[in-house]
Amino acid sequence: MDIYQHFREEERPFIDQVLSWREDVELKYQRKLSDFLDPREQLILKTILGNTPDLIYGVFGGKEDTERKRAIIAPEYEVIEEGDYHLTLLEASYPTKFVTLEHRDVLGAFMSLGIKREKLGDLIVQDGKIQIVAASEISDYIKMNLTGVKKSNVQFEEKPMSHLLENSNEWSRKETTVSSLRLDVLLKEIYGMSRKKAGMHIEAKHVKVNFRVVENPAFLLEEGDLLSLRGKGRSRLEEVQGKTKKEKFKVTTAKLN
Repeated sequence: MDIYQHFREEERPFIDQVLSWREDVELKYQRKLSDFLDPREQLILKTILGNTPDLIYGVFGGKEDTERKRAIIAPEYEVIEEGDYHLTLLEASYPTKFVTLEHRDVLGAFMSLGIKREKLGDLIVQDGKIQIVAASEISDYIKMNLTGVKKSNVQFEEKPMSHLLENSNEWSRKETTVSSLRLDVLLKEIYGMSRKKAGMHIEAKHVKVNFRVVENPAFLLEEGDLLSLRGKGRSRLEEVQGKTKKEKFKVTTAKLN
């Protein structure tokens, strides 16, 4: 089976990476621990490894419902436990009376330290607390070097993973029909704008699909794709249910409130 035909051209490098991990584990009988994977990458990994004999795999990001997770691929005789993923929960507080922090402010502070996004799991900013699930190998670096976000001083401390806050995100779902699965068509439908304006946002690099900027309005979306539009929040194409008699696609979309 040609695995590439099931995925997009731009996903080939990651597919090759997973194939290389699989081969290494098969040849060396040594487990592989990945960096954090986004949901689309997790799907690709599960598709490739799903029917592989002599291997087991798992993904974990602190809780079952976390979005970003590390993966382990191991020989079938091994047992994968939560501690094997080497995750550390870091928490800091900030005064909500004097400063307003958003997800992008905190993520930007991490990036300014030269920390790669792949080393960070889910990030929660709410009720005066910042929590980040990080790869354990960089947790000490974060604690020593990340001491401020915007105008607020912060001090990160390690917490038990059981203290990880529930993500308060709520999604509004909608069933509708669309003429095609083009990116500009779905943006128009989800965010209530003209198709022309949707195209302008795409060409201005305001739109991401699965955490990557997409500049082509004709980009075809697939079930499960996660979208984000700068200043308008996140959404996703949850389900493609087939076509109507008029050849329109019946879809379920969701938008983050």
